[in-house]
Amino acid sequence: MAEINPALDTPTDLPSNSTKSVADALNAALADCYALYLKTKNFHWHMSGPHFRDYHLLLDDQSAQIIGVTDAIAERVRKTGNTTLRSIGDISRHQTIADNDMAFVGPTEMLAELREDNLKLVEQFRIVKDAADAAKDNATSGIVDEWTDHAEERAWFLFEASRKG
Repeated sequence: MAEINPALDTPTDLPSNSTKSVADALNAALADCYALYLKTKNFHWHMSGPHFRDYHLLLDDQSAQIIGVTDAIAERVRKTGNTTLRSIGDISRHQTIADNDMAFVGPTEMLAELREDNLKLVEQFRIVKDAADAAKDNATSGIVDEWTDHAEERAWFLFEASRKG
């Protein structure tokens, strides 16, 4: 990440070396949110089969929830005096959730892949939580709990929707 331009300098009482580790963790989570959002929308668009309507609506709801958290994550980065992701290329350099460019993915495989990706996002949020706690960044530490809960809920819904019988 580039040096902060003085025009973007944000006042904070947190030490800059601590906020840098929080910002790095937040930016990694942000990149994964964007990767997961696009994958969820992709699967929403390409859903097929007898449960089409239910899965299509589930993934639409989940993608809206995922994109909804991106602004809050980016704003936490800025509030700590750091800079956030700037482009699709920047996202791709930071994401840990793999893209899926397959021409066809079956509904069961879609749900399983998204479930695992949401659990990866939970792992990223736990890294954010640890970095925030170490930096005594109470605001980030508190808000990441809600993001974690939502990702866990998405994983649970995907698990339940994909159960057989």
